[in-house]
Amino acid sequence: MQGKLFLVALSFVYFAKAFQGSYMKSSVTQIERRFDIPSTFIGVIDGSFEIGNLLVIAFVSYFGAKLHRPRLIGAGCLIMAVGSFCTALPHFFQGPYKYETTITQSSEKNLTHTMLPCQKSCEKAAGSSLWAYVFLGNMLRGIGETPVMPLGLSYLDDFSQEENTALYLACIQTVGIIGPMFGFLLGSFCARLYVDIGAVDLDVIAINHKDSRWVGAWWLGFLVTGAVMLLAGIPFWFLPKSLPKQESKNSKKAVNGTQGEQDFLPSLKRLFSDSVYILIICTSLVAVSGFIGMITFKPKFMEQTYGQSSSKAIFMIGIMNLPAVALGIITGGFVMKRFKLSILGAARVSVTTSLVSFCLLLTQYFLQCRNAQVAGLTVSYEGLPEVSYEPETLLAQCNTECSCSLKHWDPVCASNGITYANPCLAGCQTATGFGKDMVFHNCTCIGEVPILPTNMSATLGQCSRSEDCDKMFKFYMAISVLGAFVSACGATPGYIVLLRSISSDLKSLALGMQTLIVRTLGGIPPPIYFGALIDQACLKWGTKRCGGRGACRLYDTDAFR
Repeated sequence: MQGKLFLVALSFVYFAKAFQGSYMKSSVTQIERRFDIPSTFIGVIDGSFEIGNLLVIAFVSYFGAKLHRPRLIGAGCLIMAVGSFCTALPHFFQGPYKYETTITQSSEKNLTHTMLPCQKSCEKAAGSSLWAYVFLGNMLRGIGETPVMPLGLSYLDDFSQEENTALYLACIQTVGIIGPMFGFLLGSFCARLYVDIGAVDLDVIAINHKDSRWVGAWWLGFLVTGAVMLLAGIPFWFLPKSLPKQESKNSKKAVNGTQGEQDFLPSLKRLFSDSVYILIICTSLVAVSGFIGMITFKPKFMEQTYGQSSSKAIFMIGIMNLPAVALGIITGGFVMKRFKLSILGAARVSVTTSLVSFCLLLTQYFLQCRNAQVAGLTVSYEGLPEVSYEPETLLAQCNTECSCSLKHWDPVCASNGITYANPCLAGCQTATGFGKDMVFHNCTCIGEVPILPTNMSATLGQCSRSEDCDKMFKFYMAISVLGAFVSACGATPGYIVLLRSISSDLKSLALGMQTLIVRTLGGIPPPIYFGALIDQACLKWGTKRCGGRGACRLYDTDAFR
């Protein structure tokens, strides 16, 4: 009975930690905007999970088996829950979110004019330094996650029959696969809710969830995932240190383990003299690096390239990409069992799926939309394609006498289909309406585009992308889902190749070293250098309340891809 309880509890922990981790991935764009930090900092925050994991992995691996393993797992769950709550803390320390704008709202007549508030406490109010709490919380999550897999699986293997172990592992992994789907769905829901929901009058908020300045209720999801993790850890405090073995076949394993400890350095030398193992490590490192970097910034890519809202991008990943990955892993295992593939056959399947998925990924490069049409950044004021990273190109003859701010991003969509960085740069002179319904009139720069006569008005927000872009997004999602499925099909055969190509006395060491190397080099650096490269593609940086560079508002999609 206690064995079944442990199996259910461990499965739920696998779900909870996947739920927690995927929600973190889905919230990086909201965190970036809330704290006005570049993508490079987001990469550092994302990598802090692996840093925390590596800080204690040696201690847990060595001392964990000698201590009360279920209670260590329970303590890990508690630390992960505390990490989630810590991540949400800055929301309660900060004041209300004040998005970047150049417009004063009035219920009567509205005139556009530059508003540059500057107070001594404004940088602190913006909360740019409070991202350290998110860093710390994510690191605590990494520390807490460390004992779950090695101690949980070893405890399971100790009491279960040898023929049942594979079934139990399959159950745990299957439940764990569901976690990311729920995490991304929760991320999509929270991204649609305004960050200060319940504390501000939403009628006076002049932006919507499609705006690049919009910040969703990112903190809410961390409270939910923290509570789920807290519940997941409770059963482990009531389990015994060990359970009666269903079948005692551990004497030989114990001897081999002792010998491995005594011959650690010679075993390590033997392991890294194996060319197949080195090749597997290198391919795993490349695959994991690419996956971590891609999944971290994929919602932002979909938002900037295809004009999708952040919540929709996260939602699409949750209901389409992740189920395809789960189905691919199951399919790979089924193929191995159905055709009883040898190590050579498994290697062929793994290589084939890798090549096909790479070709599908390469195809996505050509399924791109044109840059959003923003005057002075991606097109000239006459409507001709012209990408510029220089802020001076935002000025034109139609707005040079308006004393406009070149730093602030408060986009308006003109009737000619072109977006202007703010109403002043569009040459707008008057405005009517209130909140999201505000309309600007007499915008002189609209007339610079040589098209059929049109009215000289503009509305708040960026212009929508063309219908062709929506069609391209559907093609992109189809190829993306197919690529995720094919790539995942090679995961199980690749794992089998690793297990069967290593001597039985080196398997534990081989798996441990692979985990250490891949998590260190494939988990920490990629979000940082992916973020740094993405920052290089930024066309328009946001501005903090008292100056200084904030989060990026618009990217050159050609450079982004």
